[in-house]
Amino acid sequence: MIVGDLLHLDDLSIRLAWGTPDLLDRPVTGVSSTDLQDPARYLQPGELVLTGLVWWQPADASGALRFATALRSAGVAALLAGEGTHGSIPDGLAEACRTHGIPLLAVPAGVSFRAVTDRVYLRLWGDLRAGAQDTAAIPETVRSELLDLVRTEAGPDEVLTRAVGRLGLPDCSISTAGGRRIARSRPEASTGASPSDGPVGRGGPGLPVGPQDGSPFDGWRLRTHPHTPGAEPALQGLAELLAPLATRARAAAGARRRAAGRLLDALVDDGGLAEPLAGCGLGGAGSLTAVTARIEPGRTGDEVPADWAAHALAEALHPLGVPYAAGTDRTGRGSALVAAPAERVTERLRRARPALQARLTGRRTLRIGVGPAAPPTAGALRAALVQARYVLPDPAGPVGSATELDTLAGLLSGIPAEVTAAFHARLLAPLTAHDEENSVSLLGTLAVFLEHDGSWARTAEALHLHVNTVHYRIRRIEELTGRNLARLRDRLDLRAALLCGPAAAGQAPTG
Repeated sequence: MIVGDLLHLDDLSIRLAWGTPDLLDRPVTGVSSTDLQDPARYLQPGELVLTGLVWWQPADASGALRFATALRSAGVAALLAGEGTHGSIPDGLAEACRTHGIPLLAVPAGVSFRAVTDRVYLRLWGDLRAGAQDTAAIPETVRSELLDLVRTEAGPDEVLTRAVGRLGLPDCSISTAGGRRIARSRPEASTGASPSDGPVGRGGPGLPVGPQDGSPFDGWRLRTHPHTPGAEPALQGLAELLAPLATRARAAAGARRRAAGRLLDALVDDGGLAEPLAGCGLGGAGSLTAVTARIEPGRTGDEVPADWAAHALAEALHPLGVPYAAGTDRTGRGSALVAAPAERVTERLRRARPALQARLTGRRTLRIGVGPAAPPTAGALRAALVQARYVLPDPAGPVGSATELDTLAGLLSGIPAEVTAAFHARLLAPLTAHDEENSVSLLGTLAVFLEHDGSWARTAEALHLHVNTVHYRIRRIEELTGRNLARLRDRLDLRAALLCGPAAAGQAPTG
């Protein structure tokens, strides 16, 4: 599809406000709606941008130029401006688009942006392979029937069930690349697993449905149960017919992530939250659980796209069946706010994480931190997200929970390794130097002494030493560190220093 095709959709009456023939030949890759003054970070190259011009103010002479500059930096295909808000397209916007070489199309008042979006995606995918051999394996009457269902916004379950019945296919399912089931033709044939648990049975690798060029968690797959090689031609044709549903779902997911990004940015800016919360469906939530995630590179120089973590969170949180917002803030952090208790969110993420991790290659690692539930105010949610980020490197597992942070070791695990290593060296370097030159481990003795609450007798028993030897070693430790192990404060400092060091530092000697 190219930009100029929009002018030939008679039922939408879209007309050209400004554009040259070569600009109207630009290929279209998708659609995005926005009313932000600077939407560049939410847009993708080749997209059509729909705007209701809510951002435009007659008194702001440079506003249109700033908006057009943002569109040009994002590499969009064209701008579609709605005339419903101001009655017509401002002359300044047309001039700004001319300056930056952006085709400008007018959407008449009364034409919904949803209608424009659906027509574009149906044009992109619905007839893409109408003449292909695999699609031709489906009788024309059935194909027309299924396309009519797609155009009337029927859900994947309804379309899949109708297709299986009309084509005589075996039981089919659609699942995401991350393993979450989207639809199944015969729910009664299920083995008992929840739709949120992923595909049921051995359906083989499946066929791609719609775009597959996003994150490892993106993309739909169509499978038969059991795997039926003889159904391949009809299944391939069905996958093509289902592509508009996958594309529409992908566009909706992208819009949700962008709305979530605006909410996360509002927290940083300490701005009003009412509108961003409502835009994410969280307006009526009494409290929200904060979640953050990151995908650690598997090797030096490995680059992981910033939005992959947000994709993983959305995939994991969707089966909860509660409102949530998962997106990427302007710093590139993937975070989410969920209208569910922290314990329930943590349990769901720990169940979902193995399947998501399996989608990553190159030794990349998905880590998730869950903060506490907090009231929907900027200060409280910011604090909750800070706690979620703090438990990301949880040594107990890849999904940490701030509500489970109840030990000194857990508290220290969230401090950057460079800081803990420096603290360990600052307090215990004299003991490390001693142990490197002697067969007696003072670090080990200190660890056992503190582990046994400063008891001379129990330390001696654990180390198989005479109690006088323990007294001698503790005095030597005090001399080298300048600390008094009779004082609680010094004991806590040295205990923390041991926890900040390598695992071997706390191992006890045998004698």
